[in-house]
Amino acid sequence: MTVPYDVAIVGYGPCGAAAAALLGQAGLRTWVGDRQREIYDKPRAIALDHEIMRTFQQLGLVDALAPHVEPFTPSAYYGVDGRLIRRLTMVEPPWPLGHVPSMVFDQPALERVLREHVATRSSVTVALGLELQSLTQDDDGVTLQLRDASGAPQTVRARHVIGCDGASSTVRTRLGIELEDLAFDEPWLVVDVLVNERGLAKLPTTSAQYCEPERPSTLVIGPRNHRRWEISLQPGEDPQQAATPERTWQLLSRWLSPEDGTLWRQASYRFHALVATQWRRGRIFVAGDAAHQQPPFLGQGMCQGLRDVANLAWKLVAVARGEVTGAAAETLLDSYGDERQAHVRELTRRIKEIGAVICERDLERARARDAKLLADCGGVVRDTPRQDLLPRLERGCLSALPSAARGTLFPQPLLVAADHRCELLDARAGCGWRLVVDDMLADRLGALPVGITPVHLGARGLREAHGLVAAWLRRHECHAALLRPDHHVFGIAADAAGLAALLAEHATWLPPHETTTDDKETSR
Repeated sequence: MTVPYDVAIVGYGPCGAAAAALLGQAGLRTWVGDRQREIYDKPRAIALDHEIMRTFQQLGLVDALAPHVEPFTPSAYYGVDGRLIRRLTMVEPPWPLGHVPSMVFDQPALERVLREHVATRSSVTVALGLELQSLTQDDDGVTLQLRDASGAPQTVRARHVIGCDGASSTVRTRLGIELEDLAFDEPWLVVDVLVNERGLAKLPTTSAQYCEPERPSTLVIGPRNHRRWEISLQPGEDPQQAATPERTWQLLSRWLSPEDGTLWRQASYRFHALVATQWRRGRIFVAGDAAHQQPPFLGQGMCQGLRDVANLAWKLVAVARGEVTGAAAETLLDSYGDERQAHVRELTRRIKEIGAVICERDLERARARDAKLLADCGGVVRDTPRQDLLPRLERGCLSALPSAARGTLFPQPLLVAADHRCELLDARAGCGWRLVVDDMLADRLGALPVGITPVHLGARGLREAHGLVAAWLRRHECHAALLRPDHHVFGIAADAAGLAALLAEHATWLPPHETTTDDKETSR
């Protein structure tokens, strides 16, 4: 039975658009739809990081996004008496992944860039103004029943479906997938202000966390004159009243008056920590807010969703192209939920720990918190890079041999060509499976399995501008690293025997397979 699409995506926010872009780049026949016709014109997410920018680099969007992105300022944490108790910053250059490690951005503009890019992909069909009614699966694919604004029905058939349709996901609901509560539930007011010159002169030049028991609050320095406040609501406060312009300006009075800027958005939220109990049901997957929600204290909400689709996209591509079939294909697709759910749980745990520092309501415990943080650093607050707080992958499509490198993101060095021009590693080596080796193993590679690109970095190979990879290999006491298409380290090897074992492990995940006619029909 012919199935028109390889993948159908429900939801065309940043996660759905990124998924469509990645699948379209690979040539998969992709359908993406949303019940809304227009991009939401106000910001929800405000932060992204270098891992996500590396994905946008893969799509060729870095230059288009540049006007809408700025480096994240340091974040200063102030305790009970206004004393500095902690500071989050960025690692120093050279940037480990080739981009500024932490950024703020304009979400509506970013979504426009993504959609404009998707529109250039001939294998992607975009359908807006359609609301999902039901999904049914069979041995060949999934049937989506949808309705447009007039009530007219439409049907879409695809081999696989990704639900990127937000926190109230229809896909997740129709599948009966539950959300597990990770024990965080607090009411907050989120306020975005476009601040004028007078207002900017009043405000700090770095982001701030006010860890004050009476009303914990956050100030984020957004791009250009965009400033965001997250202000906790006290027991008994009416969230709807807090979101009125009059009350919002009262809550902002510590920093600004109405003459200092224009309210862009104000909305009351309950910050949750939730994770889907299942991320795959047969041929259907959930991603982004449909799969998880976490407090915003590290600005990881949208980043987590984009990690989801970057993880899932390359696996769907491998299956659609017939690079992996049968039981191995099912195992590879299962690894999406195994990897992402564990990562989300661990990052949510760390975010909750940060939230506990910020949100302590008891005065005496808050004073004890301040004293402990200062004692731990000897009374001198030191910079903590935000990226040090992000976990690695611990399970799934990884080598069975434990190492500190396995499951981490491999660095992206700047390479220097013979004519002294520079380019980043991914621009040179692509974004498929890559085997990075130094001079020690370069002459002992032999024939690599189909689909793995050799990358020789060293005195006799590609030359780094700053020695990032050379230092990384020394630190991990190895001479080779096998990288997945999403840039995570599958595993490392210290010698030729270890390299042979590493490649044999890779073959258990993606067994050598000759593409058949049936396989070729799944993609263009």
